[in-house]
Amino acid sequence: MDNTRLQKVGRLIQKDMGLILQQEALALFEGAMITVTSVRVSADLSVARIYVSIFPLKSKTVDDIVKLLEEKKILLRMKLAQKVKHQLRIVPHISFFLDDSLDYIENIDNLLK
Repeated sequence: MDNTRLQKVGRLIQKDMGLILQQEALALFEGAMITVTSVRVSADLSVARIYVSIFPLKSKTVDDIVKLLEEKKILLRMKLAQKVKHQLRIVPHISFFLDDSLDYIENIDNLLK
């Protein structure tokens, strides 16, 4: 499939999932700040890998929030389907991954100092 189409679908999912996580953060994730950093969509548009950056606010750790995301991914996919129902025929299966690129950049920055 055309790479441009994959990028457009990825950006659409990134924008809409970011809004969903922002709206549902207090109810589902105890107020943790979750940012969607990137989305990679498979060539057949059946799978979307969503990379998130997490800042926990209460007693939950980052690993706890990732587990909560995995547990709630069916609900989140349903909410995503409601938002993109006019743009996409089939909503891809979603899976969440922790984006550690910011930690990597910070580590390299500290090593260079």
